Amino acid sequence: MSSHLPSPLATPLRIGAHALPNRLFVAPMAGVTDRPFRMLCKRLGAGYAVSEMVTSRKDLWNSLKTSRRANHEGETAPIAVQIAGTEAQMMAEAAVYNIQRGAQIIDINMGCPAKKVCNKWAGSALMQNEPLAEEIVRAVVEACRPFDVPVTLKMRTGWSAEARNALALARMAEEAGIAMLTIHGRTREQGYKGLAEHDTLRAVKAAVGIPVVANGDIDSPERALQVLQHTGADALMIGRAAQGRPWIFREIAHFLATGEHLPAPRVLEARDWLLEHLQDHYSLYGSDSGMRSARKHIAWAVKALPGGEDFRQAMNRLDSCEAQVRALSDWFAALADQHERLPYLPPALDAANDDDAEEQRLSA
Repeated sequence: MSSHLPSPLATPLRIGAHALPNRLFVAPMAGVTDRPFRMLCKRLGAGYAVSEMVTSRKDLWNSLKTSRRANHEGETAPIAVQIAGTEAQMMAEAAVYNIQRGAQIIDINMGCPAKKVCNKWAGSALMQNEPLAEEIVRAVVEACRPFDVPVTLKMRTGWSAEARNALALARMAEEAGIAMLTIHGRTREQGYKGLAEHDTLRAVKAAVGIPVVANGDIDSPERALQVLQHTGADALMIGRAAQGRPWIFREIAHFLATGEHLPAPRVLEARDWLLEHLQDHYSLYGSDSGMRSARKHIAWAVKALPGGEDFRQAMNRLDSCEAQVRALSDWFAALADQHERLPYLPPALDAANDDDAEEQRLSA
């Protein structure tokens, strides 16, 4: 099969003053895209990553969860932070709060379908109230202007199949000063069920002059090429498919450039990436919380490998970081005795988690 790097992916993309190294992005996922995971994905080929969403509620800014989400120590630029809320002034203040803590790009969450978010009229619930959505967009753009910080917007195709209003909101966003749009190809009503459709994004791309990013069900190099060819999108954003497979970004980049598949990572190479990620993870969360929250990352990494499910069950009974590291290192060493490269079969997407998904039980 032959392929060529599709235009405009062959040229650099800028968000405000920031030139991105490529056009393959990590989607914001609550409980997943913390600083260690973003840094791992960037190391393995992602050109851009957006943080987990940070609440606009001031009373939660000093919480441990928010302080961790606002921690960007050692992260490569540009640092993009997603904010969520329902009041324009609070969202504007949240933007400034995060800029003062290192954010170089602010992303507005208008795509999260989680009930705990939408029940408070945040996330994708804002798509039902276009005047409020516009008020928030304009307030955040205005608050960021003195800092010369660009604002981006992530949304869905609409609230329901009967109310796909992404095109109207996209036009409003461009006029209000939004620098880039990302569209997940499902409605809020769908959650993460069914297949993502990218016809809506294609229409948005044809109607606006700012960059438009495709998101949803991009889980292979072939699918990436299909979405690009169908939509003319300026970039791709990948969420669930990067869980346990953060090298998907370099796989897609290689395929788009050459038409050939990149060989699977060597088993010991993947082991070393994961072990380094775990150390960074423990450093951010501390031993006890880090050990528990690391379980989901380990589970994703071994899910589709021979013996992975048995290892996951055994690993979940371990009660220290040291035990996790030792068990993981030994398990991958044994796997390397049988296989030079990962004997990997892409796992089915898990409907319980996706781009902007609500925090799951494993992140406790």
